[in-house]
Amino acid sequence: MQITETKKKSFLSGLTGQILIAMVLGAILGIILHNSISPEAAQSFSNKIKMLATIFIRLVQMIISPLVFTTLVVGIAKLGDIKAVGRIGGKALGWFFTASFISLLIGLFYVNILEPGVGLKLAHVDIATASEVTAKTKSISFENFVEHIVPKSIIEAMATNEILQIVIFSIFFGLAAASLGSTVKPVINALDKTSHIVLKMVNYVMNFAPIGVFGAIAGVFAVRDFQELAITYFKFFGSFLIGISTLWVVLIVVGYVFLKGRMTELLRRIIGPLVIAFGTTSSEAVFPKLTEELEDFGVKNRIVSFMLPLGYSFNLDGSMMYMTFASIFIAQAYGVHLDLGTQMVMLLVLMLTSKGIAGVPRASLVVVAATCGMFDIPVEGIALILPIDHFCDMFRSATNVLGNALATSVVGQWEDDKESEIVSEI
Repeated sequence: MQITETKKKSFLSGLTGQILIAMVLGAILGIILHNSISPEAAQSFSNKIKMLATIFIRLVQMIISPLVFTTLVVGIAKLGDIKAVGRIGGKALGWFFTASFISLLIGLFYVNILEPGVGLKLAHVDIATASEVTAKTKSISFENFVEHIVPKSIIEAMATNEILQIVIFSIFFGLAAASLGSTVKPVINALDKTSHIVLKMVNYVMNFAPIGVFGAIAGVFAVRDFQELAITYFKFFGSFLIGISTLWVVLIVVGYVFLKGRMTELLRRIIGPLVIAFGTTSSEAVFPKLTEELEDFGVKNRIVSFMLPLGYSFNLDGSMMYMTFASIFIAQAYGVHLDLGTQMVMLLVLMLTSKGIAGVPRASLVVVAATCGMFDIPVEGIALILPIDHFCDMFRSATNVLGNALATSVVGQWEDDKESEIVSEI
């Protein structure tokens, strides 16, 4: 009995417990204010209280660039072998594209079976807000993706937190350092020490997470009538939750297949990052904390530092599932018929165009709008899902974190097995 009480106390006093309490308090405050003050006052309150979430996310973004650069360079330099980098990179991309394809198929399956957009008639569609999203679609193309991979300047890439570009530069830097051997050891040691300093900063920044989550949740509920939205979008949101839940089941089952009993420990370790991503709707906000948790789980630093940055550009499982789901939902709402062949082409297009938009605000919506334009679906239909998108984004962000944690852990285990084989042969 005493042990149980101690566990409860430690949970409530721990970061995850504090964040959950902050979410509940934020929702309560937001709902009370939504029902007791004018819409204008609620909007003003929302804009101000959301600054808490903005500050928290900016604090995390401040850390991401130096963390990715230092850990990835040190990891590659310690590998000291281009073949090893190619082997791990090949496994990573193979996993990412397979996971993306499965996620897209799940969205495609449920939107066709449940047909949430059929017969939908919604008034007061916010076309003005939708135009902010659709204005960004012109930059989403395969050509843009290819150009987006290679940085013009590493300083610019770091300033704008373009993770994929930082990864490309870090890979070249790390390989060059590895080829020079012992002469560059002082540089690698300095970067190694720097990465530990940055990870220490993570602990300080994470103390602000409950306050950031409180601000994010309170700001949303102050201006959104969740009960009204739930009734209006019951079929859409319900269908989406069925799809995302299926994806979670698939990911967790795959985790147990590859990691066996260790999957339980992994889930326990990433509860904190999952809750932060859910509350802030930002998987980027948990990047440093997730790095720390995966290393504590037993994944080697060089694997984590290589896999996670790639995953944040190539392995957004929750967002991928949502993209096919939302695109075809809009087509259904406007009565645009898409045969199975066209839908499969759409899926393949999404496989490519979605890979270059990490870091773009409302990235999933930008890709959905671009996809609608390609397949002659009214682009303004993006306004249909804007009112409920924030709540969908909470689930998408948490799913992205789960997918990246799983991918990193499995590839890390494969590499451990590979090293064991090499040692036994020797």
